Amino acid sequence: MFIKSLLSICKPTLTLNNLISLRLNYNKKKMSTLENVIDGLNDVRCRIKVVTQKQKECCVEPRLVAVSKTKPIEHIIGIYQKGQRHFGENYVQELIAKSTDAEILEKCQDIKWHFIGHIQKNKVSKVLMAPGLHVIETIDSEKLASAVNDGWKKLNKENKLKIMIQVNTSNEKEKSGITTDSVVDFYKFIVDKCDHLELIGLMTIGQYGYDCSQGPNPDFLALVDCKKNVCDKLKLNPSEIELSMGMSDDFEHAIELGSTNVRVGSSIFGFRPRKEKQ
Repeated sequence: MFIKSLLSICKPTLTLNNLISLRLNYNKKKMSTLENVIDGLNDVRCRIKVVTQKQKECCVEPRLVAVSKTKPIEHIIGIYQKGQRHFGENYVQELIAKSTDAEILEKCQDIKWHFIGHIQKNKVSKVLMAPGLHVIETIDSEKLASAVNDGWKKLNKENKLKIMIQVNTSNEKEKSGITTDSVVDFYKFIVDKCDHLELIGLMTIGQYGYDCSQGPNPDFLALVDCKKNVCDKLKLNPSEIELSMGMSDDFEHAIELGSTNVRVGSSIFGFRPRKEKQ
């Protein structure tokens, strides 16, 4: 409808690329208000509820993490006031800036930050200092796990820090994460050697743009298999291990395959501009 409306009022020389550019700008503008963000949150919540109720084995809704990277403080506060508590950030500097923001500290006292980006050892201490840090979902090496464990120990916190193991189920070189055949040994290392960390589950980033009409996402199935292997080899109860998988394009499919933690950004906040890696 948007394209047809433009064609009816624009000159014949308007190209398809122009139309696509105008449509993207229209969407960004449309999703830039707090009202639209709240609508996006409510829509995602509804979709999560619908797919969860269809599950035969379990009717517990997965945790919704609102990925707020590059998004303004007022939008975070706005959906916090609508009951959203878990927020995800990819970049260390942005996590620190938002978690220490005076207005967020005042108005969002129960906010729970998920760090969901790649973390370098020299940035560990900064991440651990973030107020409201709830979980680091991207632990992918023994050195990183040890650094996080030692850093948390130095802070003399009463509670253990929640973490997840990131698994590169798609074997893409540009993605972080351990290989699927390393999960059991790495899981055991953290449990045995990192006594200040609470390992709550496994995380993966599925292949972007996977066509679910071709069948279940193999990346998600691989993470499910990793969980089964961990439970079998280490004699753990499956309910003790969470699965963090699924984003805006595929969170419903991920829930169908057993995800207990979905990370949703653009479906709530709208499209975001590309940002250089830190």
